[in-house]
Amino acid sequence: MTLSRTGAARWWALAVAGLAQLMVVLDSTIITIALPALQDELGMSDASRSWVITAYALAFGGLLLLGGRLSDVLGARRAFVLGLVGFALTSALAGGAPTWGLLLVARAGQGVSAALLAPAALAVISATFTAPRDRATAFGVYGALTGAGAVIGLLLGGFLTEWAGWRWCLLINVPIVAVALIGTSRVIPTMERRGVRLDWAGALTSVVGMAAIVFALTEVATRGPGDLVVVATLGLGLVSMAAFVTVQSRSASPLLPLRILLNRLRGGALLAVALPQLSLFGLFLVLTYWFQQILGFSPMQAGFAFLPLALSIGIGSTAIAGALSQRLAPRNLIVPSLIVMAVGFVLLVGLDPESGNVYLTRFVPAEILIGLGLGCTITPAVESATSNVDSRDTGAASGAVNAVTQLGGSVGTALLNTVATLAAATAMSEGRSPSDQLHYTTVGFDAALTVAAVMLVVAAGVVTVVMPARVRESPAEPSAPVAEG
Repeated sequence: MTLSRTGAARWWALAVAGLAQLMVVLDSTIITIALPALQDELGMSDASRSWVITAYALAFGGLLLLGGRLSDVLGARRAFVLGLVGFALTSALAGGAPTWGLLLVARAGQGVSAALLAPAALAVISATFTAPRDRATAFGVYGALTGAGAVIGLLLGGFLTEWAGWRWCLLINVPIVAVALIGTSRVIPTMERRGVRLDWAGALTSVVGMAAIVFALTEVATRGPGDLVVVATLGLGLVSMAAFVTVQSRSASPLLPLRILLNRLRGGALLAVALPQLSLFGLFLVLTYWFQQILGFSPMQAGFAFLPLALSIGIGSTAIAGALSQRLAPRNLIVPSLIVMAVGFVLLVGLDPESGNVYLTRFVPAEILIGLGLGCTITPAVESATSNVDSRDTGAASGAVNAVTQLGGSVGTALLNTVATLAAATAMSEGRSPSDQLHYTTVGFDAALTVAAVMLVVAAGVVTVVMPARVRESPAEPSAPVAEG
């Protein structure tokens, strides 16, 4: 049985799949604001603290391509249910963890479950909505959840940390999964599975490659760029990714068929999904410290301080992108949106924390521009990356979208944190008073935000070159499916 593509049931299917997508995106950031409280209770060091976030991101991003293929093999509905159950169990383990070591193991388990759940959710949406207008609306909602979900995670994390304790930032997933499972049983029917073999060599090289690169970029801030561990790990990551490409070109059932990447529309769309994440997740890190450590906001106030960004992403991805995507080629909407994002980042450079109400005068306008730009980028990019894909590659394309999102976020967080740390260290070496820590911190943040803005301009240029000006594609030829049973 395949998904019904008519009637109100498909919109309920979108709600259930969207709830799951929101949950996995929330968990990328919901624990961020809770880190100080978590660190105190479990006795974590400053060096190990960041791994609460990184353990989830690495497992999630590293296994997403395999998760996308498993969605094809198992059938999207079955993969969706297994992902939900695994996410609930590991969230309960993380929320009740008595030691930080067990917490990190559970966070990695959440990432493994998310790597199966996220591609299945996107595959459900892609298979359900085929009419252009409805498809644009559905992907607008998906874009809003993907873009705003990380911001909502910061808001919800601040509220839960302040009023219920940091453990509820993880335990909240259990009732969410319960609702999603009930909805799945009612509105998401059995979907087809594909007769493809799993590419274990591709899985191994992709996981090692992505994990090594993110680890190296994370450690360079403390070890230095010339450290042997950093250089060796980065080299391992690059070699592994090169091996991954070679394996994919020769495999009969690749995790990521190169035909997806070599298609200018889909390859450019994946770049348009990935490249903004480099800047966005670094922004979360910078603003979290600005709000709590410099402006003195409480965890809940810091969460609400991100609200303009979340609302703007929602408006951009639904109201604006939903209307314009029917009139403009994806490239003609994505490129200006990336420039708008870059302008928002520039507004945050050179802030003086003692100059009046800096939140209203600089942060809010910047968040609005960044949110609108991101929202108008995600919707056409995700739709282009998953449209007219051969039915054999539905899960792979969905996994690729989520993989580049998570990899971009992980690399961006590590890269911009490293830029901020090195810039602050350089400022400190200039001979100012050691007590002028605020100056060093803001110098580092300015450097990170400037690099982020430059990356967005570069992303706009890359998308301009790669994506076609006009889209002329015929529907993909379906392959023979195998009934899920």
